[in-house]
Amino acid sequence: MSGSAQAAGKAQMTSKSAAAIDRARSEGRAALIGYLPAGYPSVEETIAAGIALAENGADLIEIGIPYSDPVMDGQVIQAATTEALANGFHVRQVFDVVAGITSKTDAAVLVMTYWNPVVRMGVDEFSRRLAEAGGAGLITPDLIPDEASEWFAASDKYGLDRVFLVAPSSTTERMQRTVDASRGFVYAVSIMGVTGARTSVSSAAKDVVAAAHAAGAERVCVGLGVSNADQVREIAAYAEGVIVGTALVAAVRDGGVGAVAALTKDLSTGLAKDAKPAGEEA
Repeated sequence: MSGSAQAAGKAQMTSKSAAAIDRARSEGRAALIGYLPAGYPSVEETIAAGIALAENGADLIEIGIPYSDPVMDGQVIQAATTEALANGFHVRQVFDVVAGITSKTDAAVLVMTYWNPVVRMGVDEFSRRLAEAGGAGLITPDLIPDEASEWFAASDKYGLDRVFLVAPSSTTERMQRTVDASRGFVYAVSIMGVTGARTSVSSAAKDVVAAAHAAGAERVCVGLGVSNADQVREIAAYAEGVIVGTALVAAVRDGGVGAVAALTKDLSTGLAKDAKPAGEEA
């Protein structure tokens, strides 16, 4: 076996994201994944909020790198990342955030980022520093497997998960290619559009998850639009993980770390595979 193949095998065996999702599955529930933008409202408060997430039911944590020209983020996250940038956030500080959370919790911590900041630092350098900080891997909204050869090499070298996105618009071929390229889990976008809390989960979400499972994905997590325990409960019935972003960022904005802890605890009540909506008899 070649050195790169050995590295790939080792990385596959040590996937922190897969391990966290599998632990949740062994407990009869879906995994809860919470998103926070790095540096909002400060690096220290991001770390504190991340620890609060882990201590109140989150299995995985996404730390987003603030970006000046986002293509996926809705108004709440855009406002938060704009503030973080205005306060002087630098990309290198994301490693401080990751290390601050991983040193205090068992949650798998991934960085969610557009690809340009990684390229500017250097894919290998970024990957090395992320691994040293205890990070699990990267979620890359605007990177497709066809253009990710450098990331494949670095993620195998440093044992990092690579999480690509699939959507209602993904063709059968694109779905297969993305599932094959992903490690840890596949990120299923439930809607076509930007992030933001919504009153209901798109009916397309279940179809996207089914298509990813059909393509061989063992772990599919659904994001975009999830904001309350009932929506978590709905998705937990068919997906391995539920991703919450905007609602948590709004909680940071409106109530700080305490509000993040309270919302996370509430969201986690919907994770059980046999959970019933509030007011419905078990």
